Amino acid sequence: MPAPQGPPTEPSSADPLTALAPVWMRVVAFVAIMVGGLGGALVGGRFGAVACTGACDGVIGTTMLAGTVVGAVGVAVVAVITLRVAREWVGGS
Repeated sequence: MPAPQGPPTEPSSADPLTALAPVWMRVVAFVAIMVGGLGGALVGGRFGAVACTGACDGVIGTTMLAGTVVGAVGVAVVAVITLRVAREWVGGS
């Protein structure tokens, strides 16, 4: 078998390798994270309102904040995994 001639070819700068998913997928993931945070805030706010009687502004605010963070982080984890898998599937790498 003959030896290859010359140095191995590298990808051209016009076609750089990237691990990023397409922009539209990233936008959909961002919107999904925002909706997850909103849903978490609604659930947290209702939980705080049900769990407290009297002056509950602090409790409701705290549970809304906690619900927002938990909802957004949960959806973000799923979004990142989905974007990685989608990039491998679309990009073939």
